[in-house]
Amino acid sequence: MKKGTAIISLLMTMLTLCGCGARYAVTGIERSRILIDKRYDAAHDAELQAFMAPYKHRVDSLVAPVVGQAGCYMAAGRPESALSNLLTDILVWAAQRFNEHPQFAVYNIGGMRAAIADGDVTQGDIINVAPFDNKVCFVTLTGEQTLRLFQQIAKRGGEGVSHSVRLVIDKNRKLLKATIDGKDIDPNAQYRVATIDYVVQGNDGMTAFKEGTNLVSPQEEQNNMRYVIMDYFREQHKAGKTVCGKREGRITIE
Repeated sequence: MKKGTAIISLLMTMLTLCGCGARYAVTGIERSRILIDKRYDAAHDAELQAFMAPYKHRVDSLVAPVVGQAGCYMAAGRPESALSNLLTDILVWAAQRFNEHPQFAVYNIGGMRAAIADGDVTQGDIINVAPFDNKVCFVTLTGEQTLRLFQQIAKRGGEGVSHSVRLVIDKNRKLLKATIDGKDIDPNAQYRVATIDYVVQGNDGMTAFKEGTNLVSPQEEQNNMRYVIMDYFREQHKAGKTVCGKREGRITIE
């Protein structure tokens, strides 16, 4: 037998034997977040620090500048939370630069990736909250579509909604009541909505957005939500104000 033929024969035999062996299957998937904090500063790696030194100044220049002050601790959560209330109200605030006048705003809880602590708020803090390239956008929904959107939000146990919205859901995540500016939803009316492009595409279960019309979705870099949030904090700081989103019963469970 030639050498090449012998090697091929050996490989085929090994593959056959492997094919007859035990099969492996994924039985479960687990995940967790790893908190990176000062505990890792205890053991200094001189070689790693030397490698990172040329980049540290550049990174610090991006994340260290203070954009404003928070007057309370704000985290995201369902059915409503201080952070989700703040960010949706910022969406409504941002509408002025686009000459838009939304009746309400929606922001997905999953897009809020960190909390904001009381005190100085840096650019890095805002980047941690909104690390994705999600951009502000506006869309029109009919009243019927708006009701279905609120039903979808109820089914998820809540998402970020702006100050004008009040939703009541039951323990089974069914929508019981919905109002905008204290008024019941008119199925035949049209509502202008501020949100982010990820959400307007129907993601996170809010598929009613896919039926919207008159979409305005500026794609310039400055329209990234992180920069809009920074601008809001800067404006409040310039006016001598601290920022503090508060829970106020926008979404309640009965």
